[in-house]
Amino acid sequence: MIDFTKRQKEIKNILTKHEPITAEQIAEMLGVSKGTLRSDLAVLVMTGHIEAKPKVGYFLSKDINQTNQHDIWKQTLVKDIQGVAVTVKRTTTVNDAVISLFLEDVGTLIVVDDNNQLEGIVSRKDLLKVTLGNPQAASMPVQLVMTRQPKVYTIEAEQTVFEAAKMMVYYEVDSLPVVKHIDDSRSFKVIGRITKTNIVKALIDMGSTSTA
Repeated sequence: MIDFTKRQKEIKNILTKHEPITAEQIAEMLGVSKGTLRSDLAVLVMTGHIEAKPKVGYFLSKDINQTNQHDIWKQTLVKDIQGVAVTVKRTTTVNDAVISLFLEDVGTLIVVDDNNQLEGIVSRKDLLKVTLGNPQAASMPVQLVMTRQPKVYTIEAEQTVFEAAKMMVYYEVDSLPVVKHIDDSRSFKVIGRITKTNIVKALIDMGSTSTA
C-alpha cells in the first residue's frame, strides 16, 4: 500500500471531479506553481494511479494493470536514467560556481574532492543569498556556503527510481547525487545525479513506448 502525501491525495480528488485537466489548472486549484507539482504528478503516474496525454492533460488511470505498472517502476533503477554529475571543488569561487550553474543549466552543483568523493552541495539559492549585498562574495570559496556531506541527501545507483522520486518529494529537493559507498567508511564517491527532469523524461519515454 502506497502512502501518498496530502497534496497527492488532493490531486487525485481533483481528477475525480475534473478530468482531464492540465498541470497548470491543477496548480491553480491548489494555489501552487506548476513546478511544485512536478514530483507529485511523477509519483502518481509512476504508480499507475493517473495517466497523462500530450495536449489532453491528466486523468485517473483506467488501466486494470495498475499493479503491473507500479511493479515496472519498482524495478527501474536509478542507474538506468541517471545523468552526469556537475561538480566543482571546495576551492571554487562563488563567481565561478555561478558561471557553472548557467553554463550547465542546473540548479545545484555537487562539491567533490580530488578523488571525486562527495563533500557537499551548493544550490542556486545558496549562491544568491551570499552574493546579495556582499561585493566580496564573488571571490569566496564555495566551501563557506555549501551544505556539507553529512546533511546531503543521496541515492545509490542500485536503488529504484521510485525511491528517488519519493525522496525528492519528501525532502523537497530537485535532484540527488548518485553515489557509491566506499568500503566501510562514511565516504561516498559521486558517480552521477538524478533529477526531476530525468524522471519526467523517463515517464514520457515509457508512455511513448506503450502507445506506439
